[in-house]
Amino acid sequence: MKQGTMEFVNLFMFLMLHFIMVLSSSNSTNSGVRLDIQEKHVIMDNGIVQVNLSNPEGYVIGIQYNGIDNLLEVVNDESNRGYWDIVWDQGGVKRTKKGAKGKGRFDRMEATNFTVIVENEEQVELSFTRTWNFSLEGKLAPLNIDKRFIMLRGSSGFYTYAIYEHLKEWPAFDIDNTRVAFKPRKDKFKYMIISDERQRFMPLPDDRLPGRGEVLAYPEAVRLDNPIEPEFKGEVDDKYEYSCESRSNNVHGWISTNKSDSTGIWLITPSYEFRSAGPLKQYLGSHLGPTMLSVFHSTHYSGTDLIMKFGPNEPWKKVFGPIFIYLNSISNGVSPKMLWNNAKQQTANEIESWPYTFPASKDFLSSNQRGKVEGRFLVRDRYIKDAFVPVSGGYVGLAAPGDVGSWQRECKGYQFWTVTDDEGYFSITDILPGDYNLYSWVKGFIGDFQYNSTINITSGSEIKLGELVYEPPRDGPTLWEIGIPDRSAAEFYIPDPNPLYVNLLYLNQDRYRQYGLWERYAELYPNEDLVYTVGISDYKKDWFFAQLNRKKDNNTYQGTTWQINFNLDQVNPNGIYKLRLALASAHFAQLQIRINNSNANPPIFSSEVIGKENTIARHGIHGLYWLYNIDVNGTLLVKGNNTIFLTQTNNASPFVGILYDYIRLEGPAYVKFEDQNYSLVK
Repeated sequence: MKQGTMEFVNLFMFLMLHFIMVLSSSNSTNSGVRLDIQEKHVIMDNGIVQVNLSNPEGYVIGIQYNGIDNLLEVVNDESNRGYWDIVWDQGGVKRTKKGAKGKGRFDRMEATNFTVIVENEEQVELSFTRTWNFSLEGKLAPLNIDKRFIMLRGSSGFYTYAIYEHLKEWPAFDIDNTRVAFKPRKDKFKYMIISDERQRFMPLPDDRLPGRGEVLAYPEAVRLDNPIEPEFKGEVDDKYEYSCESRSNNVHGWISTNKSDSTGIWLITPSYEFRSAGPLKQYLGSHLGPTMLSVFHSTHYSGTDLIMKFGPNEPWKKVFGPIFIYLNSISNGVSPKMLWNNAKQQTANEIESWPYTFPASKDFLSSNQRGKVEGRFLVRDRYIKDAFVPVSGGYVGLAAPGDVGSWQRECKGYQFWTVTDDEGYFSITDILPGDYNLYSWVKGFIGDFQYNSTINITSGSEIKLGELVYEPPRDGPTLWEIGIPDRSAAEFYIPDPNPLYVNLLYLNQDRYRQYGLWERYAELYPNEDLVYTVGISDYKKDWFFAQLNRKKDNNTYQGTTWQINFNLDQVNPNGIYKLRLALASAHFAQLQIRINNSNANPPIFSSEVIGKENTIARHGIHGLYWLYNIDVNGTLLVKGNNTIFLTQTNNASPFVGILYDYIRLEGPAYVKFEDQNYSLVK
C-alpha cells in the first residue's frame, strides 16, 4: 500500500475511533457528577467512569468503566490497587533496610480524615488528609499530607494530586521516593505501551515466581524459564528496562483486548514542573505487574545525590500533580493500538490545558497567578566559528538558585523548561512565583550555561532577558575528539546481548536496555583492555559504551585501563594543553589519568570515588553529567605517538563503572592575526 494511502487510512481509523468514543459516552455526559458517601467507601460517578475510594484512607480500590466492574487488580488488598506512597527516613541517621527499594521506610500514605471540597454536577473534588504531630516522630514522615481526587462532568477519567507540607519546627527527615501507583488487572491488561516504538504484549507476573522464573544478579531481573505463555520463554523481565526520561514521560499505559472490544487505561502527566532534577531525569513508568507509575521524585539513575534532605527547621510545601487517569475503549474489531493514538491526542489536550483551572486548592496556582520569561539563546565557540550562533533545540530552564549545572541535582522545588526554536528564541510560561536561576545546555557543546542574575518571578510578571550567550569551555583548538557531547553514551558501541538474557523488544532499538551487557566487556576483551587509536578507530564500533570491571575466575573483579593512542605533528613544551572529559554517568568509580607512562605516580588526574547512579545495572545510557577540565603540561607530550591511560580503579562489583559522554584534547591557545593565519601564543 502506498504511503499516502496508509496515512489516509490511519487518519480515517483515528477519526472513527474518536467518533465511536464520543458516541458511546454522549448518553452519559448529561447526568453530571454524582457522589455517594458510604461508611467505608466514597464513590465518584459521572456516568462514564465510576471511581471507588476507601474512606478515610484514600486508596483507589475500584475503577468501573466500559462494562468492566473493576479495572484494578481485584485479588490485591484494597491498599494495593491505586495509591500514593513515599519512601522516607529520619534525618541524620543511618539508613534503614526496609521498604520496596531496600532503603528507607515505605509508606502508602494512609489518610485519617475525609472531606468533600467541591460537590456539584460539574465537578467533585475530594480530600484525604493525614496530619502529623510529635507523637508520630520516628513512625511516620513529618509531613502533612493532603491527597486530592477530582472528577469532571463528561470526562473519561479522573485526576489526582497531593500537597505535602513540612513545618518549620518539625524534625529533620529525608525523602527517597514518592509517586502514584496503579495496578490494573493481570487477567485483562496484557499489552503495554510506553511510546510508538516501545510497546508489546507482556508476560504475566506469575512468570516471575520460583519454578517459572530465575532471579538473576538482582531481584528486579528475572529470566523466564517456564512462562505460562511459551512465547516469552528465555526472555528477561526487568522493570528498569522500561524506564523513561522525564521530558518524554507524558503518557503510558495498558490495553485489554477481547473479541468484541478493547479498553485502555492510561496515566497522563501533563507537566513535569513538579518532578525532580529536570528533563533528563529517568523514571519508572509502566512495567510488568501490570503496574503504572507516575513518579515525582526518586534516586534512580542518580543515587544519594538526589535524596531530598530536610533540616529540623526547614519549612517546605509542594504540590505534586495533578495527573490524569484516562480511560478509553473501542469495539467492532478496530485495532486496539488506535487507543494509543487517542491517548496521545488526549495527552496533547491535557498539556494544552496546563495549568488546570479546576483544582480547588489555593496551593495550585492558575496561569494568571504565574509568570513568564523569554529571550534568545546564542552560543559562541571561537574555535568552531567566531560568531554568535543561534541555538536550535537547546534546553533552557528555571530551577532553584544554585551552582552551574545544579538543576540536575535539585529536587525540592519546581522546574520549568522549554526548547529553543530554530532562531534560538525561547519562552518559558506559567512559572510559579519565586526566585530562580536560568540554566541551559546545548547538544554539541560541553558544559552548562547559567544566567548571571537571580530571576524573581511574581504573579503576572513577564521578564524579557534579551540575548544570552553561552561560551562553552574552550582554551585552544581541537586536536582530536571522541564521541558527541550530548550527555549520553548512546553513540558508542553497544554489544549484542547474551542470547540467554534477551528482551525481544530491544533487539533493534535502544540496545543498551538489554540485561547483562556488563558481562559482555570481559567476553570481548578477555585479556587486554580497550585500545582506541585516533584517526583509525571508530567510536561507533571501537569504543565500548561503558568502562567496566573484568570478572576473574574466582568471582572477583579487577579494574580496567583503557588507552587512547594519538599522534602529534608538533608539541609546544611550554604550552598547556587541555583534556576535556565529559561523563554521562558514574557508579562508585574512581578515574585516574596518566599520559605516556601507565605507572606514573601520582597520575596527572585522579577523581574521588564518584557517582552512586547504578545506571549500568539499570540499563541506562546516562545518569548524572560530570565534566572534568584537566591541564596537561606540554612536557608530558612528545612529537609523534602518545598514549592516554584511563584507569578505573574500584573493583568492588560488576556494576562499578563509567559511561563516557565525550572526550576532547585541545592544543595550547592560538591568536588570530589580520592575515587570518594562526600562531601559538608565546
